[in-house]
Amino acid sequence: MKINRRKVLSILGISPAILAGSTAVAGEKKKKPAAALSTGFKIEAVNPKGMPPPIQLIPMAPRLSSLDGKTIYLVSDGFAGADRFLAQIAIWFQKNMPSVKTIYRLKAGSYFDDDPKLMAEMKANGNAMIMAYGH
Repeated sequence: MKINRRKVLSILGISPAILAGSTAVAGEKKKKPAAALSTGFKIEAVNPKGMPPPIQLIPMAPRLSSLDGKTIYLVSDGFAGADRFLAQIAIWFQKNMPSVKTIYRLKAGSYFDDDPKLMAEMKANGNAMIMAYGH
């Protein structure tokens, strides 16, 4: 009757790797681990993140000394509820700072898209902007 030692060891909960044991014979040289082998080849790797371009810093706009008599654009990106939020800001300005003119505008495109027409209008006619982004 032939006994399968691997099956017996696995039934007992012992790793079959124990069968590999130390089989070195006296005087036999041990092999070097694979990591220690020198092949003479060099491996060149590329960073998967790549090299990002340098960031161009843009300074913040100068602050207004006062909002009296100024025009503030209230701009929405179209996210649900942003228009109601900006309407409440307009009401606050009407009650608390009646000299401030507010203009509501809906930005064309998504959050990431530019709206050159709106930006040109705000530069020409506005003094400040409050932008409501969703989330």
